[in-house]
Amino acid sequence: MLQVIKRQKIWFMISGIILVSGILAIIFGGLKFGMDFTGGTLMEVAFEKNRPQTKEVEEALKPLDLGINTLQPAGEKDMVLRMKAMDNNKRKELIKKLNEKFGKIDEKRFESIGPTIGQELKRKAISAIAVVVLLIIVYIAYAFRKVTKQISSWKMGVCTVIALFHDLLLVIGVFALLGKFHGVEIDGLFVTALLTVLGYSVHDTIVIFDRVRYNLIKFPETPFEENVNNGINQTIVRSINTTATTLLVLSALYFFGGATMQWFIFALIIGFLTGTYSSIFIASPFLVMWERRSKRR
Repeated sequence: MLQVIKRQKIWFMISGIILVSGILAIIFGGLKFGMDFTGGTLMEVAFEKNRPQTKEVEEALKPLDLGINTLQPAGEKDMVLRMKAMDNNKRKELIKKLNEKFGKIDEKRFESIGPTIGQELKRKAISAIAVVVLLIIVYIAYAFRKVTKQISSWKMGVCTVIALFHDLLLVIGVFALLGKFHGVEIDGLFVTALLTVLGYSVHDTIVIFDRVRYNLIKFPETPFEENVNNGINQTIVRSINTTATTLLVLSALYFFGGATMQWFIFALIIGFLTGTYSSIFIASPFLVMWERRSKRR
């Protein structure tokens, strides 16, 4: 039997290193917000002839003063241009210039978001996560109310949220590093990935806590720590198998899916891994530590 609770200091130390690394990455690396948050224009074009080098395209478009942020090759003949927000007239000038310089092009995608809308998306993303976290605590406190004789059910909700912050901070920290060294931007899909990771982590933690609840009701004379450790061992195989099969699908999508979804899938992979870890090695040991200190007081 895996002694998770007895080795809780080891798990907390590992998580501490992860969290500090994530915080430092955010402070010194900084998240690179995409145009979904900052506003701007994204255009994807396909060249009929051979695709030119990004420097050639940048030089050709310099007289138009488009405020180009990045030029990114995509597929065999496509290129994605990220620029400041533009109107339809500027768009026509851009297409005309590319046609004159590099031959006929095909405009495959055009998206324009103003900075006001971008700021609104940022506020809504933060609000969505805050509301979800609050509802999680309320739901778990209500669903696990039958164990209040041995432990307050709201503590399980708080421990679940602590595990969530652990997972979200790790994913955000990884993308802060990617933004610093590889220019990876976060957009609306990244927020979707965070909410998905949040839901997955909650689901995994609730499965473990539900088994702990069963043990507390079924074996009230057994020490609290032992009931929690037994609950972890009774569900750990299920948690690992579920994550492993999910990662198989995500890995296939990451390596063989489209470039536009690559970083979204990568965020899910990181989040699901740390979500499984935190459900087993953070949420439950923290619950035991909290209850132990409460009894001492």
